[in-house]
Amino acid sequence: MQVIGLCRFSYPGIGGFQIEHDSLEDRIAFLYAPQRLEERFRFFECFTLPSIRAQLDPDFTFLIVIGDSLPPEHRARLQALVQDVPQVQIQAHPPGPHRDVMKAAINSVRDGDGPCLQFRLDDDDAVAVTFVARLRAAARQVAGLLDDHRHIALDFNRGFIARPGPNGIDATAIHKPLWTAGLALMLRPGVNVTVMNFAHHAMGRKMPTISFPTDNMMLRGHNDYNDSRQGDGVKPVRLTPLDAEGEQLFRDTYNIDADHVRRVFAQG
Repeated sequence: MQVIGLCRFSYPGIGGFQIEHDSLEDRIAFLYAPQRLEERFRFFECFTLPSIRAQLDPDFTFLIVIGDSLPPEHRARLQALVQDVPQVQIQAHPPGPHRDVMKAAINSVRDGDGPCLQFRLDDDDAVAVTFVARLRAAARQVAGLLDDHRHIALDFNRGFIARPGPNGIDATAIHKPLWTAGLALMLRPGVNVTVMNFAHHAMGRKMPTISFPTDNMMLRGHNDYNDSRQGDGVKPVRLTPLDAEGEQLFRDTYNIDADHVRRVFAQG
Protein backbone atom coordinates (compact mmCIF):
# COMPACT_ATOMS: atom_id res chain seq x y z
CA MET A 1 0.00 0.00 0.00
CA GLN A 2 1.56 3.28 -1.11
CA VAL A 3 2.23 5.92 1.55
CA ILE A 4 2.51 9.60 0.58
CA GLY A 5 3.29 12.48 2.92
CA LEU A 6 2.80 16.11 1.92
CA CYS A 7 4.61 19.15 3.28
CA ARG A 8 3.88 22.67 2.04
CA PHE A 9 7.02 24.75 2.49
CA SER A 10 5.85 28.37 2.37
CA TYR A 11 3.79 27.71 -0.77
CA PRO A 12 1.88 30.89 -1.74
CA GLY A 13 -1.46 29.34 -2.56
CA ILE A 14 -4.78 31.04 -3.06
CA GLY A 15 -6.67 30.03 0.05
CA GLY A 16 -5.35 27.53 2.57
CA PHE A 17 -4.32 30.14 5.16
CA GLN A 18 -6.17 31.49 8.15
CA ILE A 19 -4.18 34.70 7.73
CA GLU A 20 -5.75 36.87 5.05
CA HIS A 21 -3.78 39.12 2.70
CA ASP A 22 -4.99 41.86 0.40
CA SER A 23 -3.16 40.47 -2.61
CA LEU A 24 -1.03 37.55 -3.75
CA GLU A 25 1.98 39.85 -3.70
CA ASP A 26 1.32 40.62 -0.03
CA ARG A 27 1.08 36.90 0.74
CA ILE A 28 4.37 36.17 -1.02
CA ALA A 29 6.05 39.04 0.82
CA PHE A 30 4.78 37.65 4.14
CA LEU A 31 5.83 34.06 3.40
CA TYR A 32 9.27 34.98 2.10
CA ALA A 33 10.12 37.58 4.74
CA PRO A 34 13.70 36.79 5.85
CA GLN A 35 12.92 36.39 9.55
CA ARG A 36 9.96 34.10 8.89
CA LEU A 37 11.80 31.93 6.35
CA GLU A 38 14.78 31.57 8.67
CA GLU A 39 12.51 30.30 11.42
CA ARG A 40 10.79 27.87 9.05
CA PHE A 41 14.12 26.47 7.89
CA ARG A 42 15.30 25.96 11.45
CA PHE A 43 12.10 24.21 12.51
CA PHE A 44 12.16 22.06 9.39
CA GLU A 45 15.81 21.10 9.96
CA CYS A 46 15.38 20.36 13.66
CA PHE A 47 11.87 18.84 13.82
CA THR A 48 10.31 17.76 10.53
CA LEU A 49 13.26 16.40 8.58
CA PRO A 50 14.86 14.27 11.36
CA SER A 51 11.58 12.46 11.92
CA ILE A 52 11.19 11.74 8.20
CA ARG A 53 14.83 10.73 7.76
CA ALA A 54 14.61 8.08 10.52
CA GLN A 55 11.38 6.31 9.56
CA LEU A 56 11.73 2.62 10.36
CA ASP A 57 9.64 1.75 7.30
CA PRO A 58 11.43 3.55 4.43
CA ASP A 59 8.83 2.70 1.78
CA PHE A 60 7.06 6.04 1.35
CA THR A 61 7.18 9.29 -0.59
CA PHE A 62 7.50 12.65 1.13
CA LEU A 63 6.43 15.40 -1.23
CA ILE A 64 7.49 18.97 -0.48
CA VAL A 65 5.57 21.62 -2.42
CA ILE A 66 7.14 25.05 -2.83
CA GLY A 67 6.25 28.09 -4.88
CA ASP A 68 8.04 28.59 -8.16
CA SER A 69 8.79 32.10 -6.85
CA LEU A 70 10.82 30.84 -3.87
CA PRO A 71 14.16 32.69 -4.21
CA PRO A 72 16.93 30.47 -5.64
CA GLU A 73 19.12 30.68 -2.55
CA HIS A 74 16.30 29.34 -0.39
CA ARG A 75 15.47 26.58 -2.83
CA ALA A 76 19.14 25.56 -2.86
CA ARG A 77 19.16 25.54 0.95
CA LEU A 78 16.10 23.29 1.03
CA GLN A 79 17.58 20.91 -1.53
CA ALA A 80 20.80 20.69 0.47
CA LEU A 81 18.90 19.79 3.63
CA VAL A 82 17.00 16.91 2.01
CA GLN A 83 19.69 15.52 -0.30
CA ASP A 84 20.33 12.51 1.96
CA VAL A 85 16.62 11.58 2.26
CA PRO A 86 15.69 9.51 -0.81
CA GLN A 87 11.98 9.59 -0.01
CA VAL A 88 11.80 13.35 -0.55
CA GLN A 89 10.57 14.88 -3.79
CA ILE A 90 10.39 18.66 -4.22
CA GLN A 91 7.83 20.14 -6.59
CA ALA A 92 7.65 23.83 -7.47
CA HIS A 93 4.24 25.20 -8.48
CA PRO A 94 2.97 28.63 -9.45
CA PRO A 95 0.32 30.19 -7.22
CA GLY A 96 -3.08 28.61 -7.65
CA PRO A 97 -6.15 27.44 -5.72
CA HIS A 98 -4.60 25.77 -2.70
CA ARG A 99 -6.56 22.51 -2.55
CA ASP A 100 -6.50 22.02 -6.33
CA VAL A 101 -2.73 22.45 -6.51
CA MET A 102 -2.12 20.08 -3.60
CA LYS A 103 -4.49 17.48 -5.03
CA ALA A 104 -2.68 17.55 -8.38
CA ALA A 105 0.72 17.37 -6.68
CA ILE A 106 -0.20 14.35 -4.56
CA ASN A 107 -1.86 12.51 -7.42
CA SER A 108 1.19 13.10 -9.62
CA VAL A 109 3.22 10.78 -7.37
CA ARG A 110 0.55 8.13 -6.86
CA ASP A 111 1.60 4.73 -8.11
CA GLY A 112 -1.31 3.40 -10.11
CA ASP A 113 -4.84 2.96 -8.82
CA GLY A 114 -4.16 0.84 -5.73
CA PRO A 115 -5.15 1.80 -2.20
CA CYS A 116 -3.20 4.74 -0.89
CA LEU A 117 -2.32 6.17 2.52
CA GLN A 118 -1.75 9.93 2.75
CA PHE A 119 -0.70 12.27 5.53
CA ARG A 120 0.28 15.93 5.75
CA LEU A 121 2.83 17.74 7.86
CA ASP A 122 3.42 21.42 8.28
CA ASP A 123 7.07 22.42 7.94
CA ASP A 124 7.40 22.72 11.72
CA ASP A 125 5.76 19.42 12.69
CA ALA A 126 7.07 15.88 13.13
CA VAL A 127 5.93 12.29 13.48
CA ALA A 128 7.32 9.39 15.42
CA VAL A 129 9.95 7.31 13.62
CA THR A 130 7.44 4.43 13.74
CA PHE A 131 4.71 6.46 12.03
CA VAL A 132 4.83 4.99 8.52
CA ALA A 133 5.15 1.45 9.85
CA ARG A 134 2.29 1.92 12.31
CA LEU A 135 0.16 3.60 9.66
CA ARG A 136 0.66 0.77 7.21
CA ALA A 137 -0.07 -1.86 9.88
CA ALA A 138 -3.24 -0.06 10.99
CA ALA A 139 -4.41 0.22 7.38
CA ARG A 140 -4.04 -3.52 6.89
CA GLN A 141 -6.15 -4.14 9.99
CA VAL A 142 -9.07 -1.98 8.83
CA ALA A 143 -8.77 -2.38 5.06
CA GLY A 144 -12.09 -4.21 4.87
CA LEU A 145 -13.89 -0.94 5.57
CA LEU A 146 -12.94 0.21 2.08
CA ASP A 147 -15.52 -2.22 0.73
CA ASP A 148 -18.20 0.20 1.91
CA HIS A 149 -16.36 3.51 2.19
CA ARG A 150 -14.28 5.57 -0.24
CA HIS A 151 -11.94 6.81 2.47
CA ILE A 152 -11.14 6.20 6.12
CA ALA A 153 -9.32 8.46 8.58
CA LEU A 154 -6.63 7.00 10.84
CA ASP A 155 -5.89 9.28 13.77
CA PHE A 156 -2.77 8.93 15.93
CA ASN A 157 -3.68 11.63 18.39
CA ARG A 158 -1.16 11.55 21.21
CA GLY A 159 2.11 13.45 21.30
CA PHE A 160 3.51 16.88 22.10
CA ILE A 161 3.46 20.56 21.31
CA ALA A 162 7.09 21.69 21.28
CA ARG A 163 9.18 24.77 20.65
CA PRO A 164 12.92 24.64 19.88
CA GLY A 165 15.32 27.38 20.85
CA PRO A 166 18.90 28.15 21.86
CA ASN A 167 18.34 26.54 25.27
CA GLY A 168 16.85 23.33 23.88
CA ILE A 169 13.22 22.25 23.63
CA ASP A 170 10.17 23.40 25.60
CA ALA A 171 7.19 21.06 25.34
CA THR A 172 3.92 19.82 26.76
CA ALA A 173 2.17 16.50 26.26
CA ILE A 174 -1.15 16.52 24.39
CA HIS A 175 -4.00 14.26 23.36
CA LYS A 176 -5.70 16.08 20.48
CA PRO A 177 -8.02 14.22 18.11
CA LEU A 178 -7.86 15.09 14.41
CA TRP A 179 -4.74 17.25 14.52
CA THR A 180 -2.94 17.15 11.20
CA ALA A 181 0.44 15.90 12.39
CA GLY A 182 -0.95 12.51 13.43
CA LEU A 183 -3.81 12.17 10.97
CA ALA A 184 -3.84 10.08 7.79
CA LEU A 185 -6.32 9.16 5.10
CA MET A 186 -6.73 5.71 3.56
CA LEU A 187 -8.23 5.81 0.07
CA ARG A 188 -10.03 3.11 -1.86
CA PRO A 189 -8.33 2.16 -5.18
CA GLY A 190 -9.30 4.51 -7.97
CA VAL A 191 -10.40 7.35 -5.69
CA ASN A 192 -8.43 10.46 -6.61
CA VAL A 193 -9.41 12.86 -3.85
CA THR A 194 -6.59 13.46 -1.38
CA VAL A 195 -5.90 14.21 2.25
CA MET A 196 -5.98 17.89 1.24
CA ASN A 197 -9.61 17.70 0.11
CA PHE A 198 -10.84 17.59 3.70
CA ALA A 199 -10.57 19.99 6.62
CA HIS A 200 -8.77 17.92 9.24
CA HIS A 201 -11.15 18.85 12.06
CA ALA A 202 -14.16 17.73 9.99
CA MET A 203 -12.92 14.29 8.93
CA GLY A 204 -14.88 12.63 11.73
CA ARG A 205 -18.08 13.95 10.15
CA LYS A 206 -17.16 12.86 6.63
CA MET A 207 -15.93 9.28 7.00
CA PRO A 208 -15.23 6.46 9.44
CA THR A 209 -12.46 7.63 11.76
CA ILE A 210 -10.35 5.27 13.84
CA SER A 211 -8.30 6.61 16.74
CA PHE A 212 -5.03 5.24 18.10
CA PRO A 213 -4.47 7.12 21.38
CA THR A 214 -1.87 5.05 23.20
CA ASP A 215 1.58 6.02 21.85
CA ASN A 216 3.31 9.33 21.21
CA MET A 217 3.10 9.65 17.43
CA MET A 218 2.74 13.33 16.56
CA LEU A 219 4.58 16.54 17.35
CA ARG A 220 3.18 20.00 16.68
CA GLY A 221 5.76 22.75 16.35
CA HIS A 222 4.98 25.97 18.22
CA ASN A 223 6.38 29.22 16.86
CA ASP A 224 5.71 32.87 16.20
CA TYR A 225 4.32 32.22 12.70
CA ASN A 226 1.86 29.35 13.31
CA ASP A 227 -1.03 30.12 10.97
CA SER A 228 -3.47 28.65 13.48
CA ARG A 229 -2.25 31.04 16.20
CA GLN A 230 -2.76 34.32 14.37
CA GLY A 231 -6.47 34.80 15.07
CA ASP A 232 -8.17 36.47 18.00
CA GLY A 233 -8.93 34.51 21.14
CA VAL A 234 -6.21 31.89 20.72
CA LYS A 235 -5.36 30.38 24.08
CA PRO A 236 -1.70 30.47 25.11
CA VAL A 237 0.14 27.19 25.35
CA ARG A 238 2.20 26.59 28.47
CA LEU A 239 5.44 24.81 27.61
CA THR A 240 8.18 23.70 30.00
CA PRO A 241 11.82 22.80 29.25
CA LEU A 242 12.55 19.14 28.62
CA ASP A 243 14.76 17.52 31.22
CA ALA A 244 17.35 14.88 30.32
CA GLU A 245 14.71 12.14 30.31
CA GLY A 246 12.44 14.19 28.07
CA GLU A 247 15.27 14.92 25.66
CA GLN A 248 16.00 11.20 25.42
CA LEU A 249 12.31 10.51 24.76
CA PHE A 250 12.37 12.99 21.88
CA ARG A 251 15.50 11.37 20.44
CA ASP A 252 14.01 7.88 20.68
CA THR A 253 10.51 8.80 19.52
CA TYR A 254 11.07 11.48 16.88
CA ASN A 255 14.83 11.42 16.14
CA ILE A 256 14.88 15.02 17.42
CA ASP A 257 18.18 15.89 19.09
CA ALA A 258 18.06 18.71 21.63
CA ASP A 259 21.81 19.32 21.22
CA HIS A 260 21.31 19.85 17.50
CA VAL A 261 18.43 22.20 18.29
CA ARG A 262 20.66 24.25 20.58
CA ARG A 263 23.37 24.51 17.93
CA VAL A 264 20.99 25.57 15.16
CA PHE A 265 19.11 28.15 17.23
CA ALA A 266 22.27 29.58 18.79
CA GLN A 267 23.25 30.96 15.39
CA GLY A 268 21.46 34.22 16.09
